[in-house]
Amino acid sequence: MGGVQVTVAASVDLDAIECYHHIHALSAPVPPAARFAVLRKCLPRFAELFAKFGVKATFFTVGQDVLADDEGRRLLGELARQGHEVASHSHTHPYDLVRLPRERIAQELDQASEALATTSGKAPVGFRAPGYEVNATILELLAERGYTYDSSTFASVPYYLAKALVMGSMKLLGRRSGSILGSPRVLLAPTRIYRPSGLNPYARGDVRLLELPITVTPWLRLPVIGTALITLPEPVRRLLVGSALRGSFFNLELHGIDLCDAQQDGLDSQLIAKQPDLRVSLSRKQAALEATLQQCVDAGARFVPLSQVATEHADLV
Repeated sequence: MGGVQVTVAASVDLDAIECYHHIHALSAPVPPAARFAVLRKCLPRFAELFAKFGVKATFFTVGQDVLADDEGRRLLGELARQGHEVASHSHTHPYDLVRLPRERIAQELDQASEALATTSGKAPVGFRAPGYEVNATILELLAERGYTYDSSTFASVPYYLAKALVMGSMKLLGRRSGSILGSPRVLLAPTRIYRPSGLNPYARGDVRLLELPITVTPWLRLPVIGTALITLPEPVRRLLVGSALRGSFFNLELHGIDLCDAQQDGLDSQLIAKQPDLRVSLSRKQAALEATLQQCVDAGARFVPLSQVATEHADLV
């Protein structure tokens, strides 16, 4: 480590199960039992996991979901009071947010901010775009609204290529994913904290907020995110996490579904067939994420929310 203590920021994207139905273009509706599974079932599991390791995390939350679920809103409010961060993941989670008119994007940001302020007691200062897709308009609107950071850049080559292959295959079969394939410029984006350009969010510039990239490995830019950590063999997981811990900042991105029990939480069999991580047992997922956090602890890492990372790098030019 060279004497430098690594900072680990764990974040959880609280995408509802419906989002995954959109990704896979499933015609079957979300089963009623699974509608609020991420907030009611998965969120408490993450709260327990983080409490075990003393982690204060960031929860990227969809505004409309907390407005529709009193129980989920109560849980998030309690986590905020405990020192966790509630950040914005837009209001309705439109995967094509970057393609919407400026006025519509502004509406997504403002409605989410209002909903999350009601939930946590303060307006969000951080944002992660649906599907990681961000553009100059989004960054400009965030800066105008006083956000201190965005954390949407995910410069993973394998992820981008796999996404392109899956979406291309679906198109050949006459099915259209609810997700979109963004600009390949993301593959050349900086992997360390930077101020983005007002013309290109994947280049350095002077926008009045910071970009906190999701961690990938050097060179091959392999993803070090929850999906990989819970599905790959233990030796590979340790190598990925070890690589991330060799830097000064490990932006550990997770999803609510990473701690979903497909059967217990009432998910549809069509979705389980399409989503490989849903075929991993909850106990194995929990063990993998516990081992990940323990590896961070063993490396002497400190855990902080992403908002604190942004504050500590506020003078970055």
